[in-house]
Amino acid sequence: MKLTAALMGFQSILLLQQIDVVTILTVTLVFFLVLLILGIMKSIKLKAENEKLSKPRLSSDEDNKVYRDFREGHLYDNF
Repeated sequence: MKLTAALMGFQSILLLQQIDVVTILTVTLVFFLVLLILGIMKSIKLKAENEKLSKPRLSSDEDNKVYRDFREGHLYDNF
């Protein structure tokens, strides 16, 4: 009888420890799941920005300007 009570007490201690382990694993899983979701969102945003930047842009007025030599001012020596 005492042996059965001792075994039941031991099993309840093991069950409590198992619940603690499951809780810790659940918290860890949720943490890494949040990190994974944030990483995927960041990857999608970076991919969209990369596609936007890689598209050829229309030539602007600055691209069509004629080059003007900036060294002709009085601060620069003309060689």
